[in-house]
Formats: sequence, structure tokens, C-alpha cells
Amino acid sequence: MVKILAVTNQKGGVGKTTSCVNLAASLAATKRRVLMVDLDPQGNATMGAGVDKHGLERSVYDVLTGRVDTQDAITSETSGGFDLLPANGDLTAAEVELIPVKRKEFRLKQALNLVQDNYDYILIDSPPSLNMLTVNALVAATGVIIPMQCEYYALEGISALMGTVEKIRAALNPSLQVEGILRTMYDPRNGLTRDVSTQLLEYFGDKVYRTVIPRNVRLAEAPSHGLPALLYDKNSRGAVSYLALAGEVNRRCAQSPNALAS
Repeated sequence: MVKILAVTNQKGGVGKTTSCVNLAASLAATKRRVLMVDLDPQGNATMGAGVDKHGLERSVYDVLTGRVDTQDAITSETSGGFDLLPANGDLTAAEVELIPVKRKEFRLKQALNLVQDNYDYILIDSPPSLNMLTVNALVAATGVIIPMQCEYYALEGISALMGTVEKIRAALNPSLQVEGILRTMYDPRNGLTRDVSTQLLEYFGDKVYRTVIPRNVRLAEAPSHGLPALLYDKNSRGAVSYLALAGEVNRRCAQSPNALAS
């Protein structure tokens, strides 16, 4: 059964898109069939996957607004070995166009229902805000991955996000759950980083991934080349960490009631 994971944090600059692109590539490297959905009008995940957002003929905007079928907007021409439902600035208009549409919160879910049997994982890169696009991601998802930096304000942000997940689960998606919390831009030399990390583990326990993503120059450089870190520098600490995360995600899914076929 497909695992649909929304990579979400209402706070920007936490490595959300970096995590989505690199986890997609790392899962693909483990021979999983992966679709990444770029649901952010900035289109950074699309560019990071090696696809020019400015040259798109069809995008997730066309899918959400009913202009094209889902499969017709998906491209396999990515650098990371996964399929992509791309995005660009056109997506900004989708929220306005969906205002009068009935069950607008379910548009992405309905679109993915048409293709989900083709994949083991669908990863959704969500916008860094709580809007109709983010709601669509959370309604479509079976689980949420929350990337976060280990800093004081991040703790407040994660509490707000947990509240959002609870509201979506109560009103729109009863099966939604927090799949895991991912510590990003991790610097063990920083005392505050260690303290916040300890608090996360104490409060959320096994919801916190054991894998941590370090601050890494190669991770920062890779998107400008349209490559995941695994292809940009496979021996970098960032690339190795995301491969470890993919292994952890696979193991968790294998242990869950709706386990993926291995």
C-alpha cells in the first residue's frame, strides 16, 4: 500500500524542500517507486529535481483546477530517479480559483487516487504556511514528516503544527498521523541544539527520527545544480544522512500495519 507523506512545517527555512527532494532520491535509490509532488508555488522542489519550472507545459496547478489528468502532468525526467508532479508560480492562482469549488480540500487527494497504485511512496512538499494548498496536502496524506531546526522558536512552531494536524484529523482526514520529526541543520557543537534535541526526544519519543541531518555545504550547493545531494556528492555527510533516513523510513513502514511490500 502506498505511503503518502506530507513534508510540512509552517515555519520557513527549516530544510523542508531539501528534505523532500533528498528523501525522494534516497528512497528511489533503495528501489522504491517514488512520486514527489511540489505543492509550493515557489517551485523550489521542482528546480531541485532538475526540472525547469519556467518551461512547464503542465503542472500541479493544472491538475488541481481540473485542466488535465494527473498522469498527464507527471514527469519522470528528474535527476533523482523519481517521478515529479511539478509546480511553478501558476499555483498561486489555484487557491483563488478553488474558492467556489465544493470539497476543495480534497482536490489533491482525488488527483493522487488516480495514480497512487503506481508508487510505494508519494512525498508532498508543502508551502511554509497554513493555506488551502497545505490543507490539501494534509488531507491527501497518510502521514506527516516535520523537519525542524533544534532552536527555541521551533519548539513553539511544532506545537502549533501538531494542533493543525489534530484539527485536520478531526474534521477531514481521520487516518492522518505524525510519521516523524526530523532534526535538520543539526550542529552538535551548539549547546542549544543539544538541549532542544533532548527535549524533543523526551516529549515525542519514537516519533523523532534517529537520523539527524547535519549542516552541510554540499546539501546547500546541490539545488543550484538541479541535483539531490546523493548525485551531487554521494560521499557528503548530507547525502549519507538522507540515505540513512530513507532506510529508517523504510523500516518504519515495514513495521506498520499497512506495510509496504519489500
